[in-house]
Amino acid sequence: MAMLGTQELLLIFLAIVLLFGATKLPELARSMGRSMGEFKRGQQDIERELQAEKSALVAQPGADIALTRTQGMAKKMGIDIVGKTDDQLLAEIEKKLEKK
Repeated sequence: MAMLGTQELLLIFLAIVLLFGATKLPELARSMGRSMGEFKRGQQDIERELQAEKSALVAQPGADIALTRTQGMAKKMGIDIVGKTDDQLLAEIEKKLEKK
């Protein structure tokens, strides 16, 4: 696909002005901005919901399917896994194994 030059862009802009009129352009730009903002808010809401569901799934007893191997091993050893990274869990597993 070829890049649009200045002349093509001016022609497109002129066609838009002729179709919608110069008074409608600011209104169209505002509505497009609102639509984009609403889309981004919706996307952020979905991301928050997914993160909350993921956190709730890990916190539930019997939810071993969603656990990483490190989390599963730490849980079997009786180590609390909530809010800890795999690296932190590995360090605790090593400490527990050294004690034995």
